[in-house]
Amino acid sequence: MCIFCEIIKGNIPSKKVYEDDKVLAILDISQVTYGHTLVMPKKHMANIIEADDDSAAACLLTAKKLAAQIKKNTGCAGINILTNCGEAAGQSVEHLHFHIIPRYDENDAIVLRFDPSKEQDLNEVLKTVKGE
Repeated sequence: MCIFCEIIKGNIPSKKVYEDDKVLAILDISQVTYGHTLVMPKKHMANIIEADDDSAAACLLTAKKLAAQIKKNTGCAGINILTNCGEAAGQSVEHLHFHIIPRYDENDAIVLRFDPSKEQDLNEVLKTVKGE
């Protein structure tokens, strides 16, 4: 059972922010910051990598529109829009969804860090990424 599919069917209540024939956006039940919203396709797919182009585009365009609306209406200083692919990346529900996370200051309840890794040979990395 996919909890997001159950929400989409109306079997589990939610706070709908937006809905059309392809996409549903709801308030995240665990508000990381005030206004934290989830955007998901109505069609089940595990993540962005497995998504069809139409569903991915519909979600991203909706996230873009809602992010602007949320920023305007909450007065937040910035917004993170993110999606996780797989458990190792923090995905807890196997149904594609984008988080819209309003940011009010650097002391918010969310921490995103990009620490430097060991030095990489970018030519080797490029070949690997390109599959050469």
